[in-house]
Amino acid sequence: MNEYRRTNTTVSLLNYHFVFCPRYRRRIFLRSDVEMRFKELVKEICEEIQIEIVAIECDQDHSHMFLHALPTLSPADIMAKIKGVTSKKLREEFPHLQHLPSLWTRSYFVSTAGNVSSETIKRYVENQKKRN
Repeated sequence: MNEYRRTNTTVSLLNYHFVFCPRYRRRIFLRSDVEMRFKELVKEICEEIQIEIVAIECDQDHSHMFLHALPTLSPADIMAKIKGVTSKKLREEFPHLQHLPSLWTRSYFVSTAGNVSSETIKRYVENQKKRN
């Protein structure tokens, strides 16, 4: 989670906390089989786009994900991929969800987290000119 990821051209530490809900706050995760399948699908998607899952958990009517991503994908790209694939597959696989035109709301919460605070970075940047 707090390890820098390296590619040929980047070094990064991008941890995102996402929270999102089904449309109309439907309690789709009351059924454990839906929750388990949702988590499996998220795992498959994240492996495909090289995102590490730090933590994932579902409450009755929303999901929390803590993901460690590369800088090639924006949070919006990540959410679009996860919501798009899971919505399609869950509605195909579970008859009680088939009548829904889409599974998720268009909105979501995202926050970043790293191994240093914003205040530490601010001080570091402000002190760059003072270094000799």
